[in-house]
Amino acid sequence: MRNFKIYLVVLVCLFVNQIRAQETFEERAKDIASKIEDVVKEEKKELKVEVEAVNEQLALGKLTNEEADEKKKVLAEARAKTIEEKVAKMEEELQVLVQEKVDGKIKNVDTSKTITIHFSKDYFSHKKCSDGEKRTTSQFVFALGVNNLVTDKQVANSDFKYWRSHFYEWGLTYNTRILKDDNLLHFKYGMSLMYNNLRSTDDRYFVKNGGQTDLVTSTVHLDESRFRNVYIMVPLHLEFDFTKKEIRDDATYFRTHKSMRVGLGGYAGFRVKSKQILGFDDASGNDVDQKTKGNYNVNDFNYGLSTYVGYKETSIYLKYDLQPLFENNTVDQNNISLGLRFDFN
Repeated sequence: MRNFKIYLVVLVCLFVNQIRAQETFEERAKDIASKIEDVVKEEKKELKVEVEAVNEQLALGKLTNEEADEKKKVLAEARAKTIEEKVAKMEEELQVLVQEKVDGKIKNVDTSKTITIHFSKDYFSHKKCSDGEKRTTSQFVFALGVNNLVTDKQVANSDFKYWRSHFYEWGLTYNTRILKDDNLLHFKYGMSLMYNNLRSTDDRYFVKNGGQTDLVTSTVHLDESRFRNVYIMVPLHLEFDFTKKEIRDDATYFRTHKSMRVGLGGYAGFRVKSKQILGFDDASGNDVDQKTKGNYNVNDFNYGLSTYVGYKETSIYLKYDLQPLFENNTVDQNNISLGLRFDFN
């Protein structure tokens, strides 16, 4: 009997180690997010070196102010294109990963659980297993929903389609329990890639007119008119998690994302790119797909307020940009998004 117990304990340890050796969904998502972050940092670092070289030429009188500004603009656009191309490949990896998750090909492994086995001097005579959750945990976040612009403090009578204008967001967050002996308050922080898409009504599209960006009517029927802005954001939330603590064998265990949750906070970050996509038939009846990249006078820096209310991993998610979409338009228009958010532990 004693040998059987020894065998069982060793078998459990080997089984646990085998499970932990497998790469989990969260770890793979975190790895992709880390790669994207590294790409952005590296390209910004290279751009800084290039801009400093231009400034040196300007200081030596080899370039005029206008020539220096134009050269910096070209360098910035080149780096932005490089980021876009590199990130696009990683986005494909993430889409495959999410699809595998949805198809059930990746099983959840709770890496926060620990199994501790104590060996006494008389060889495997005592064992003890305990599971709990670390004070700081991490989650992969994915969100999607509808997107629009608030004009004159209202969304009614919008110039953009309500159900076909959409947003989606994905990223990695960390969740830290604030109080040592209470599970209610948590500080949630991380990094996200946000996509805001606007589809205009009545065959209209955006045109840059000096410092203004106007929504004008096309001379041909547009099958598609989509304006996309992509941002890298740092979201910060105070999360109220109503998951009750558990007491077993005189020990207290804290878990998260097992009950109702409420998050209040905001986000801040910068624009990665802007793109307008137009689809129409030309005079010969051929399908034309026209993609135009540019800044369209969109603010490079963005920040806003966000909140979510949900149960377990699923929440209703609301975001509102405090920064207007366009820099100098006479009428401020602020992006607003409403949808579903998923926090995968």
